[in-house]
Amino acid sequence: MKKSFRWGIAFVAIMTLAAFAWQPDKPLQILEQRWASAPSQWLRLNIEATNESAAAEINLHLRDEGPRNDPHPIVLLHGTGSSLHTWDGWTEQLVANRRVVRIDLPGFGLTGGFADSNYSILRYNATLSALMEALKLPPSIIVGNSLGGMLAWRYSLHAPERVHKLVLITAIGYPLRIRDMPVGFVLPQLPILKHAVPYSLPRFTIEDSLRRVYTDQKKITPALVDRYFELALRPGNRQALVDQFDYRRSGELYGQTAPLIPTVRKPTFILWGEDDKLVPLGHARWFKRDIPSSQLVVLPRLGHVPMEEDPVQSLAAVRSFLN
Repeated sequence: MKKSFRWGIAFVAIMTLAAFAWQPDKPLQILEQRWASAPSQWLRLNIEATNESAAAEINLHLRDEGPRNDPHPIVLLHGTGSSLHTWDGWTEQLVANRRVVRIDLPGFGLTGGFADSNYSILRYNATLSALMEALKLPPSIIVGNSLGGMLAWRYSLHAPERVHKLVLITAIGYPLRIRDMPVGFVLPQLPILKHAVPYSLPRFTIEDSLRRVYTDQKKITPALVDRYFELALRPGNRQALVDQFDYRRSGELYGQTAPLIPTVRKPTFILWGEDDKLVPLGHARWFKRDIPSSQLVVLPRLGHVPMEEDPVQSLAAVRSFLN
């Protein structure tokens, strides 16, 4: 009886949240018209099976710009809830002389999620290898922000022959405290309320997330909120977010793999916003301590997405390393 009562309360809570913040998916065709203009392209990747996941297929949204004779292209990986558009400012400054490849990671942006809901590190590694093979990329500079930073350093261990250098921007690798996260990241992790996430998305949760990752609040424009909000409504993205946090709660992303960080051997540049409230500055110092011969630059008055908040200052800090 008590169990039935608890499930009844849970059902009411889920339905209340869904009713309060119900938001339908936005048709992919409409999203593509706004967010996949040239030079966007689509690449259908066949992802090899791993020892914990079956083979998969994904239709990857990407932009591949700049000279094709670049000996070490720059591959840009965004963070949770973001998209390849977070790199607009960097790309504009780089493409005259460098080949820049940026993607919407599976489950984000316009790419869409995996049919089997598997978002393990091994699946991400296989996806990056499929991408580099399809584009015939030589050993590349892998740049990642937040979740993308985690994927970057993990990929350097998985396929070192494909990685020339690493740039880790406010990267994940060490244990994080849930109380530091925006509400939009907390809800998908709650055992009961996460079931309402695929059907609801209050716009204020998007704005709250941006206010936590930006230092200069004046830069959080309606257009910026629109971009994050609309791309989150791509069919399947909200369920994918829940599925991804299921993997992260297992510790795969938030701490169990930290002992692997000292085994990174690629030249590494660590870039951090001094005011990062999501991944504290102390994590930057741990990366610097644990990765041999790494460099660290801390940018004042910037937060968790310094490459988006101030693309000029953040790229200037790392440009010599990229070259």
